Amino acid sequence: MSVQWIIEEPVVAAVAADAARATPGVVRLEAGVAGLLRAWGRGKWQQVKGIDPVPAEGVLAESGDGELRVRVGIATAGQVPAAAVARQVQREVRRAVTHHTGLDVAEVSVVVLDIEPAAAP
Repeated sequence: MSVQWIIEEPVVAAVAADAARATPGVVRLEAGVAGLLRAWGRGKWQQVKGIDPVPAEGVLAESGDGELRVRVGIATAGQVPAAAVARQVQREVRRAVTHHTGLDVAEVSVVVLDIEPAAAP
């Protein structure tokens, strides 16, 4: 008998969200307008089904054509280069998703949606 394991996209998104939030220089995850609409729809569906929401706002995981793609929206701290933080988020998300799910990630896209101003000295 063959056993097939399916890891749903919201689970992948939650793993990716945890990894992104833990990356130094990330202030918070940002959903953007499209992400807010997706989160609202997902929240309503989960409410109807009686499911506790998965903490993944700001992250979209999609699988298609046998490939897994993850998109992460972040806000970074102003005292660190946003591009460097985004590259580190890519690495951490890919590592965490592969480690925790066993899935190969074809693409991790990171969008910097906000940069928090650096604190005045």
